[in-house]
Amino acid sequence: MIPLKPIFNLVSPSNQRACLSVLIFHRVLLKTDPIFPGETTAQWFDQMLGWLKKWFNVLPLDEALDRARKSTLPSRAAAITFDDGYADNYQIALPILKKHGLSATFFVATGYLDGGRMWNDTIVESIRNSRLNTLDLSNSKAFSSSQSNIFSIGSLSEKRVAIETILGKVKYLQPTDRETEIALIAEQIGTNLPSDLMMTSEQIIEMHRSGMLIGAHTMTHPILANLQAAEVRAEISGSKRYLEALLQKDIRLFAYPNGKPNLDYQARDTQIIKELGFDAALTTAWGVVDRESDPMQLPRFTPWDQSELRFGIRLIKNILQNRQLQQNQKASTTNFESIS
Repeated sequence: MIPLKPIFNLVSPSNQRACLSVLIFHRVLLKTDPIFPGETTAQWFDQMLGWLKKWFNVLPLDEALDRARKSTLPSRAAAITFDDGYADNYQIALPILKKHGLSATFFVATGYLDGGRMWNDTIVESIRNSRLNTLDLSNSKAFSSSQSNIFSIGSLSEKRVAIETILGKVKYLQPTDRETEIALIAEQIGTNLPSDLMMTSEQIIEMHRSGMLIGAHTMTHPILANLQAAEVRAEISGSKRYLEALLQKDIRLFAYPNGKPNLDYQARDTQIIKELGFDAALTTAWGVVDRESDPMQLPRFTPWDQSELRFGIRLIKNILQNRQLQQNQKASTTNFESIS
């Protein structure tokens, strides 16, 4: 086994050249999901935290970002984040984090707490539990002009393909159109759907008491770029106010739903987040955080490899690619100034 810690020391030093690797997770399951076998399991998460603790100085996100701004990050700095607010974050991930003595930040879509269900999970769980062999979406507005609007859903592999295709199509619809499509699918399949996928408000409180950080993630997880400015402000401020009332604490961290720059959110949204009093906002763009990072557009990255060596190497590559991008940007600026 190649010792990776010395390499991390080289690529992620302290102080002026320091960088912060922010990892992003969504769910941690007790066992492998037959439809989504790549989803993080408890055993895998436990293993990953062991690797991270061996290689990195894992910090609470608020402390890490403050130190990044002040150029006082330690070498090999990292932070752990979760998006959405799934119940397994509390039931499964939290005990594993405690076992390793590590902190994480949980960004919560508040509109789904206490028995709610995210729109994508209505689609996923409807198809997962369906006893039908086909799903006919020929009457769907989103799929009516598509060549493929009748989906085979009899086997696990067919369910997986149907779910991924439908989610990709429905995700970027306007919220009201999206709800219409989801209702059409759920009604046609007609199966019982779970109401315990997301955390309860009490579990959020217990997370906070356990030393975990809580951040805002809107109320209903919309694609912000598809909304009017007033709707964006309402979604974000509503989530912030709810969590502040629940925890009796200022909420200063935000994560964009989906989080791809210029696709899922736009410059207008970063300004709204700043105006609402957040210190930082996190995206799903790959990269690492350093003192030059835009606090309203901070990158995150998590390797998907299940071997220690490949997992570590991919983290190293993420850091190096970020360094190369910065050098290219500086070179472009220098060349432009010299020409001018």
